[in-house]
Amino acid sequence: MQEWRGLEGKLNDVAELMALSAEDESLQSEIEKELDEIAAQLDTLEFQLSLGGEYDDRNAILAIHAGAGGTESQDWAEMLMRMYLRWTERRGYEAEVLDTSPGDEAGIKSTVIAVNGEYAYGYLKSEHGVHRLVRLSPFDADHARHTSFALVEVMPEAGEDIDLDVSPEDLKIDTFRSSGPGGQHMQKTSSAVRITHLPTGLVVTCQSERSQHMNKDFALKILRARLLEKELEKREAEKARLKGKRIEAGWGSQIRSYVLHPYRMVKDHRTDYETTQAEAVLDGELDGFIDAYLRSTIGEEE
Repeated sequence: MQEWRGLEGKLNDVAELMALSAEDESLQSEIEKELDEIAAQLDTLEFQLSLGGEYDDRNAILAIHAGAGGTESQDWAEMLMRMYLRWTERRGYEAEVLDTSPGDEAGIKSTVIAVNGEYAYGYLKSEHGVHRLVRLSPFDADHARHTSFALVEVMPEAGEDIDLDVSPEDLKIDTFRSSGPGGQHMQKTSSAVRITHLPTGLVVTCQSERSQHMNKDFALKILRARLLEKELEKREAEKARLKGKRIEAGWGSQIRSYVLHPYRMVKDHRTDYETTQAEAVLDGELDGFIDAYLRSTIGEEE
């Protein structure tokens, strides 16, 4: 509120200068400078409004799932995984891969990543949805054009301060040998953990750590995030029902397309923001897309 009051004061000062400029034209350059500063400050304050959600300031749990299409989609899922890991590096966030299911021939079937940093969820929530890739296939002998899909899920980390009913009696906990990389130790011991939440049927796994105890802690973190996500979805469905919005089921249509052939273009279908720098985007330059999406949602959560 203090920032907005300060901005209001600056506008009043400019209004006075404009009145004086009718008699003194030398004030024009000062007025233009003040207006530029006000515009920049207003732009910053407007963007801050887009990060005012209840859980926006929290860490995030990001999950990627390859769509139908076998190796093509599994390779695309791994490309997205790399893209988000590079983005976290650029922002100075910490990212930890909690669980990964390798692809049959290449790529990954799915992965879960914990992203720790201020407003990690607030920024990454823009990435939730289906991502579409169009390219010449590196796995096709004829190098035919292929379209691949992958689903990205983004959930706020549910800390202990959030009241979620997770009773030990509702959990079925299984251990198994890790199927991923990690050396002989992980292969010989049952360090991987699978937790089933019996009331909802939610199943989460974690096999990234050598310790069964650590994998259990991470699996519980993922489970709490998924339970919070279900609660948020329930709230959004009720809000949409009251507002008369249509609720899309399932994957729905893609939120963003990445085209590498016959031209290079990445376009977000929600905001129409686009760029021809496809390689840069896949290397983690996502801020333009995130900024455009967050600005487009200002006022929607009211």
